[in-house]
Amino acid sequence: MAKKMKWHKVLENVNDLPEGRVMSANAEHQVVCLTHFEGKFSALDNRCPHQGGPLGEGSIENGLLRCPWHGWDYHPCTGLAPGYDDGVATFLTKVEDDAVYVGIEEEAPHEATISDLMAETMVNWGVTKVFGMVGHSNLGFADAMRRQEEKGKLNFYGIRHEGAAAFAASAYGKLTGKPAACFAIAGPGSTNMFTGLWDAKVDRAPILALTGQVATQVIGTGNFQEVDLVKAFGAVAEFNHATQSSSKHAELMGTAIKHAILKRDVSHLTFPDEVQELPAPENTAPGTPDGRMTPLKIAPPQESLDEALDLFKKSKKPAIIVGHGARFNMPAIIEFAESINAPVMTTFKAKGQIADNHPLGCGVLGRSGTPIASWFMNEADMLCVFGASFSNHTGITDHIPTIQVDFDPLALSKFHKIDVPVWGEISVTVDLLKKGLADKTHAVDRRAEVAKRWAIWKSEKAKRLLEDHGNGVSSIAVFEAMNKLTPENAVICADVGNNAYSLGRYFETRQHTFLMSGYLGSIGFGFPAAMGAWAAVGDSRPVIAVAGDGGFCQYLAEITTAVKYNMPIKLILLNNSELGKISKEQRAGEFDVWATELHNPNFSDYANSCGALGIRVEKKEELEDAMRRVMEHDGPAMLEIMTDVGLI
Repeated sequence: MAKKMKWHKVLENVNDLPEGRVMSANAEHQVVCLTHFEGKFSALDNRCPHQGGPLGEGSIENGLLRCPWHGWDYHPCTGLAPGYDDGVATFLTKVEDDAVYVGIEEEAPHEATISDLMAETMVNWGVTKVFGMVGHSNLGFADAMRRQEEKGKLNFYGIRHEGAAAFAASAYGKLTGKPAACFAIAGPGSTNMFTGLWDAKVDRAPILALTGQVATQVIGTGNFQEVDLVKAFGAVAEFNHATQSSSKHAELMGTAIKHAILKRDVSHLTFPDEVQELPAPENTAPGTPDGRMTPLKIAPPQESLDEALDLFKKSKKPAIIVGHGARFNMPAIIEFAESINAPVMTTFKAKGQIADNHPLGCGVLGRSGTPIASWFMNEADMLCVFGASFSNHTGITDHIPTIQVDFDPLALSKFHKIDVPVWGEISVTVDLLKKGLADKTHAVDRRAEVAKRWAIWKSEKAKRLLEDHGNGVSSIAVFEAMNKLTPENAVICADVGNNAYSLGRYFETRQHTFLMSGYLGSIGFGFPAAMGAWAAVGDSRPVIAVAGDGGFCQYLAEITTAVKYNMPIKLILLNNSELGKISKEQRAGEFDVWATELHNPNFSDYANSCGALGIRVEKKEELEDAMRRVMEHDGPAMLEIMTDVGLI
């Protein structure tokens, strides 16, 4: 049966294409080269058969249409190549009411491709947020994701730099414990994602990297944008494979996501260009996680539990330290702390996991922390550490008897001997500790002492708040204003630099969640991370990015992404025209301060030009009113604060 012809208007008015000219036009999915030659409108396949050159961008010379890429000639009406047997296909045309129409046979129903099979498997496994950039070597998989998005099963966010895509996906994984995907073309698009992928890897956040690749037949020839992506991703990816035409496609995608979730690591799949559009093998179905994942609530060995209970029973001043690895177990940990009167402090990455106004909350420990936390650590006669890595930045002492609880046995006693290492899922272990210690501890109630130490620290902060050198607003004032005006349940994404140190010291947490580039410490994390956080929480929680001028400049174009997708992210930008943390390190190392000064635009004007709200503050007295306006704005907004690099 002959296919039905469908007519498409490709030119509104015949006068829009003068005699002797050509243009490209779209007729549904068919791109045609529309020509006007010798008084006749004709339509040719736009793709030159030799190198795929766009004939509609060519020109008519000496009565022939010349391909703009390599100069091959075709007749403008018949599509034939003079002197050769080849040519390009032509399509019916007609002119009605001065408009030009092209007749195209109705398209056959879409036939599922390998990309469709894998994209649907990805969605079934719960990977429904993708950050990336569509380009020439990933178009087949992009088209499959488009179909998933049209079904309401996936959200794709087109970013301006692939590094931002990886940071956003990393932040999503840190916040939710589930992977999002970042997506790029072959070559430079893929290599741009490396920093964000390493951030996810070292902070144990699940993430899925999807990359296009040049066609298999040209791999190894030095083809344009050819990079051996499996080899390139070998160091960062726990699971790292190229998709082949003969792969078990649904199984491959499912296994990649399973590795990301269970290993809390990076999985990478790359898709050669020609594989993406191959028909899905017959009798194949998308994969699902049904029956493919085991519960992870593993109880600790009894001997380890008994040793931990014995240490607790001997202690009069136990203290609890929580790291980012305990973020999903905090209700149980706080209930346990209350039952044994133990003060609780956090690592910097775990800031906010217990509220600062909780009677046992002691704030952040370490370089970015408060004197409260360090006081209670040093006064303790026993420490119980949940989900922390003992980094130098945190400074957990090794001179006090310590219990360490972690789901990963390799994390136990990683840097030095631990008195009682306990391997087990944290919530299960906490429950067993609580039951084992019921009415069997002699711990003294430290709540009054916690309140006293907070009063001392708040008095010190009030004194620092009065400092003014006349060189800009102090960071103390910035975070004091945030203490008053930040919604209690906000997700706060911190960049790297002095802004982060000040945030750790001066911002008082309530029901907040904090995200940062922990072990990698990558500048530029803050704003892309806020995009990932928003993708996770939507409008159910406010999302705030805190960054310095050095960090924000790394990905400042992403504010246009926030505007495009109406992400109501609020950016608190501390602008001191300097890489202040580096200047401080140069002085501490007895180096000259060099190459740390910055030349900045007016960031608030930039934000306004992008379609966001931008407000600039130069005086402390203007701060609270401006911050209130930014926090209340319905949409993305930036508060640029001209700060004093010396008052952090």
